[in-house]
Amino acid sequence: QVQLVESGGRLVQAGDSLRLSCAASGRTFSSYTMAWFRQAPGKEREFVAAIYWSGGGTYYADSIKGRFTISRDHAKNTLYLQMNSLKPEDTAVYSCAARGFGIHTTAPQYPYWGQGTQVTVSS
Repeated sequence: QVQLVESGGRLVQAGDSLRLSCAASGRTFSSYTMAWFRQAPGKEREFVAAIYWSGGGTYYADSIKGRFTISRDHAKNTLYLQMNSLKPEDTAVYSCAARGFGIHTTAPQYPYWGQGTQVTVSS
């Protein structure tokens, strides 16, 4: 069974940087796609970024392109999201997700989810 555990969320100020982590366990992820989604209060879950675990190819939502970077560490089986120049509108619960090969930007395409970590950006 795939298990995903996020960490790193906290209260920061606008303009700050923050790195989220997602520890993955339960299987070999070499053929998997890993992604970050976020959900703000009263809004639908939104795709943020995705990465091919094996090859490292990435895909980003336009809203965060140039500010956020997704990466992974094979040795630690950990997914990261480096967030720079944070804005109040980035405030949300950030969740990591996993699926088989292939990048998708919609949440139902991902069968495995972590519990989420809260990021709050104050102005």
